[in-house]
Amino acid sequence: SEEGAMVARWLRVFGWVLLAGSWAPVALAHADGLPVLGIEGSARGVQAPGSPVRYLTRPAGADTRVLKLGRGGHTITARRIGGRLVVPVVAYDGSPSGLSADARTLVLIRPRVRFPQPSTELAILATRRLVLRTQLRLRGDFSFDAISPDGAWIYLIQYTSAADPTRYRVRVLNVHTGRLLKGDIADPRDHGDTMRGSPITRTSSPDGRWVYTLYDGLGKPFVHALDTTGRRARCIDLPAFPAGSDPWAARVQLNPDGDALLVRTDQGSQAIVDTRTFSVRVPAPTVGPRGGPHRTERGGVGGLPLLPALMAIFAGTIFVICRRASRRLQPVKAP
Repeated sequence: SEEGAMVARWLRVFGWVLLAGSWAPVALAHADGLPVLGIEGSARGVQAPGSPVRYLTRPAGADTRVLKLGRGGHTITARRIGGRLVVPVVAYDGSPSGLSADARTLVLIRPRVRFPQPSTELAILATRRLVLRTQLRLRGDFSFDAISPDGAWIYLIQYTSAADPTRYRVRVLNVHTGRLLKGDIADPRDHGDTMRGSPITRTSSPDGRWVYTLYDGLGKPFVHALDTTGRRARCIDLPAFPAGSDPWAARVQLNPDGDALLVRTDQGSQAIVDTRTFSVRVPAPTVGPRGGPHRTERGGVGGLPLLPALMAIFAGTIFVICRRASRRLQPVKAP
């Protein structure tokens, strides 16, 4: 019947949504890092370091209302843009991005509703009065990754497989021409070896040139360092997370001079990366106020290392059930 066919279609959609959602926390990353799948909108918006000005988006029917807020949440400027757009998120702790370090350029992206998607939409705004500079539609499936300090270069991840979100290319978009540069951005020392993991958190250098993303590495954590001005990248291997630690609670922090990156887990300091040479050293264990290991605020996706696996198992089970149910609900043709 027509009603049965409709139910079958909805069951299939429901199964695929759950299955796609289960990919997010177990997404795999090559040496150049893989942005977040399934989390592409920051509710808290984005702001430049040390600035009270914040930029965020709100739905406005089929359009988007972009807000520029000052101290205390005071609205400085608001602009309505056609289509649904959001502030991009680049790690599972909700790290937002899209604002250049000079705070003059803001990039928004159309939120993902499926994988793969046939096209990707970006909106580039001048932040002074939230004037829309350009709205691009790129053929193919892309995610936002980073932006250079002067807003001249936008870094994107181009997915190249309809079945495997871990197959991709790191591309650079020239903002002035609206065109992608030829070639990929990769660590020159990488000879095809795959580094598996999920982006946990991110921080940037004081001038916004270098972007550092921490990956759990499925037992082999690493930091992906991207030079957004020089269009180059490095991958930095780290010591394994301590047994019993929560990788989703790990955080990275630059010292005031920006020449050392501290990697900390919920059990204390894990490693210190020299951002000039990319060498790594293990610091002495830190001690909390009660004599135990120093613990940080728990975060990430659920705060439990087993959650990704449980989500994948649950989604797979629901998908199979929905698929079988959809087959039973298919209309029967008359002989």
